[in-house]
Amino acid sequence: MQVPANTKPILWGAVGGAVVCAIVGFTWGGWVTGGSARQQAAASARDAVVTALAPICAERFRAQADGAAQVAALAKSSSWERGAIVEKSGFALMPGSKTTDSDVARACGEMLATPLVPKS
Repeated sequence: MQVPANTKPILWGAVGGAVVCAIVGFTWGGWVTGGSARQQAAASARDAVVTALAPICAERFRAQADGAAQVAALAKSSSWERGAIVEKSGFALMPGSKTTDSDVARACGEMLATPLVPKS
């Protein structure tokens, strides 16, 4: 069996092209490994849960008997303390959960500290 003389340069060109394609794809093309895709999906899911639950927490916090005074006190506190204040109040504890979610409490505290803008 005769192998053509130009086979070796063609194979090296194909290997080099594949390497360059992989480098460009992972660097600038947006390609990711399966592990990175799972991490990104988990982070996105976590962000979606926090985004969905923080308004519920804020509404429950505002609905308490002295809600306006509590929101005013929360707004005066530092941004570092707001999550802990909401966690201690118990309003970051969602029905069916056994523990409060610190990310939800932090987002809820920031939401409460931001003044409501009336819809027009």
